[in-house]
Amino acid sequence: MEENKLDIKSIIGFVLIFGILIYMFYQNQPTPEELEAQKAEQEQVEAQKNKVEEEAEKVPVLEAKTIDPNDSTAVAQYKSTVGAFGYTKTLEGTTILENEVLKLEISNKGGQIVEAKMKNFVTHDSVPVYLIKDGNANFALNFTTSDNRVLSTADLFFEPSLTKSGDNQVLSMKAKVSDDQFLEYRYEMKPNEYLVDFTVRSQGLSGIFNTSKPVTLEWDLKGIRHDQSIRYENRYTRLTYNHDDGNISKLSESSDFDEETEEDVKWLSYRQHFFSSILATDNHFKTAKLTSTNLVEEESKELLFTKEYSTRAPLELQGGELSQNMYWYYGPTDVKVLDDYKDLGLVESIPFGWGIFGWINRYVFTPFYTFLSSFLPYGIAIIIMTIMVRLALSPVTYKSYLSQAKMKVLKPEIAEINEKYKDNAMKKQQETMKVYNKAGVSPMSGCVPALLQLPIFYALFMFFPTSFALRQKSFLWAEDLSSYDTIFELPFTIPFYGDHVSLFPILASVAIFFYMQMTTGQNMQMQQQPGMPNMKFIMYLSPIMMLFFFNNYASGLSLYYFISNLITIFIMLAIKNYILDEDKIHAQIQENKKKPKKENKFQRKMREMMEQAEEQKKSGRK
Repeated sequence: MEENKLDIKSIIGFVLIFGILIYMFYQNQPTPEELEAQKAEQEQVEAQKNKVEEEAEKVPVLEAKTIDPNDSTAVAQYKSTVGAFGYTKTLEGTTILENEVLKLEISNKGGQIVEAKMKNFVTHDSVPVYLIKDGNANFALNFTTSDNRVLSTADLFFEPSLTKSGDNQVLSMKAKVSDDQFLEYRYEMKPNEYLVDFTVRSQGLSGIFNTSKPVTLEWDLKGIRHDQSIRYENRYTRLTYNHDDGNISKLSESSDFDEETEEDVKWLSYRQHFFSSILATDNHFKTAKLTSTNLVEEESKELLFTKEYSTRAPLELQGGELSQNMYWYYGPTDVKVLDDYKDLGLVESIPFGWGIFGWINRYVFTPFYTFLSSFLPYGIAIIIMTIMVRLALSPVTYKSYLSQAKMKVLKPEIAEINEKYKDNAMKKQQETMKVYNKAGVSPMSGCVPALLQLPIFYALFMFFPTSFALRQKSFLWAEDLSSYDTIFELPFTIPFYGDHVSLFPILASVAIFFYMQMTTGQNMQMQQQPGMPNMKFIMYLSPIMMLFFFNNYASGLSLYYFISNLITIFIMLAIKNYILDEDKIHAQIQENKKKPKKENKFQRKMREMMEQAEEQKKSGRK
């Protein structure tokens, strides 16, 4: 192999090349005169840039897009387009307000909340609960300027200023015309609270607002899914509002579209089952146009939103300026939390039920269960509450069973009348009523106790699916007592039943079947009376309805009915075997028959009407 060597000729060549490069470098250096000229030119460019920026700070703009502060043409175009409100250096970006329970992200664009996160709660699949995220909400004020241009604060860029007031965080968002002319959103967050003070005010803009046209508040939100069943969650997702007189109203929970225009509205609640977004005001909105659109047609794991809400409410100008004290509530639909804001009445947004049913739910079952669950497991607390309720209703159960026992004693006589007058329904009814009247028995007396239990039934029906205390609390195989339990997933969907099998409704259906056998089996002869329902059919229909209907309801509710029917069966067995004596009842009925029974006005009127009908029937035959 030949060895490479550096000879003298190569060295001379490299030296010549290096010398040429040095010569070219020095030849290209600027002269002192050229350096001075470049410096002067740079200073002129910087002066022009500063001048443009100063002009840009004075120029009002509302456009959503970012403009280049060095582009004088763009700045001038903004000035001619939007007039009043000025360009600010702070364009894109957000500011965080955060305490121990709530995190809010407020955007410089629009000055509105673009993210609301519940810090202590997660969804059914362990994702943090968001009420606002990824553009599902919009809040803006729309107004007309003095030169009849319509502007929206959603397009303004606000300058943020975050300060402290004691322990409270205060965020001031200002869309400026100048330092003393601006529109301000002021947020104040307190420690450990879901309620945020929200003030909207203007300063020095009386000459800019068109006072002949109202400023319109615009609030839109699409409810984000949080539950495993979107149809179940959607059932309790609703727009609720409070009139200034204290009356609570709601838009339809199931229609595809519902719209109302209301007066004197104090607060608006966009309820998403166990969480709520509420806008309240110290005064009231004189009018509010409210809409609710149902976004759920069928059960689907792909659906992300339940309902879409919107509100349009005019705000009054005071002396040509805007000033409105309001509140944002982003938090749980929990009576323990909302009851802290009694002055705003936010607790009324919880669907306790109407009338006496809601009263029982709110003032009896809710505090009683809260007390029990404070020291007992949540499922055990339901069982204990069920036992207490059934014991409290045991006198009603006793009266119901006593009525059934009397009917059983009279069964042979009723059967004899049915056979004797089988071809004459009117006469059969007359003679039957005579027997009941003489014996001091009312065939409807067994229904009255059942009717008395309806308020309890309905109150509990509303309590279990809406009780925040039950949310994501497990018991036995049920992972969430506020939602349905699942022991088997079906590979298909059964109409009205679902795509899963819940065990608690099956147990409740079996219990109600045996209960119906005990209560209706003794009175089967009543089905032979005209106008009476087929009791045997009802005995089989009720458990089937329970099985289908409650398969998609809260497992806590099915647990209650299972335990309740079991306890009722035991109470009725105790009454039958140890309290009531059918021989004594029979003897008492015979004694009642010997005593003259005075008819009341209603009974006399009914007897006379039946006798007249019988006479007319006989006359028609002649």
